[in-house]
Amino acid sequence: MDELELEFELDPTLAADTLWMGDFPLCRLLLMNDANYPWFIMVPRRAGVTEIYHLSLEDRDQLMRESSFLAENLADLFQARKMNIATLGNQVPQLHVHHIVRQEHDPAWPQPVWGKVPAVRYSDEAIRDIRERLCRLLCGDLGFTLHA
Repeated sequence: MDELELEFELDPTLAADTLWMGDFPLCRLLLMNDANYPWFIMVPRRAGVTEIYHLSLEDRDQLMRESSFLAENLADLFQARKMNIATLGNQVPQLHVHHIVRQEHDPAWPQPVWGKVPAVRYSDEAIRDIRERLCRLLCGDLGFTLHA
């Protein structure tokens, strides 16, 4: 574990709005606590990083591997019509990458999801189900470990 990872702290806004699903070698995987959409967020465990270009070349490559792997698996798992992948950071400056599964029947389709409808929190049962489904697809591959 390098010094930047040791100093890593999740932004309080992300911590309040999400559920920790697990970790890839570089990124923490979070689930936005909004059952309107399968909405995942990857956060590189590096202190002080606000932009992709702040990452080392090795970490940039790793981020792309993890992001692509996640997007492909989420698209299959949730039958995505489209995967919306974005880094915005206007309100939360810590580098984080949104992976939002879009479906033609979701409440915001085809518009952006932000602020479209009020968030609906996941039930404990739904969270357990998502964790199990994620683990079946991701655990062990690309070094993903599920958070208990």
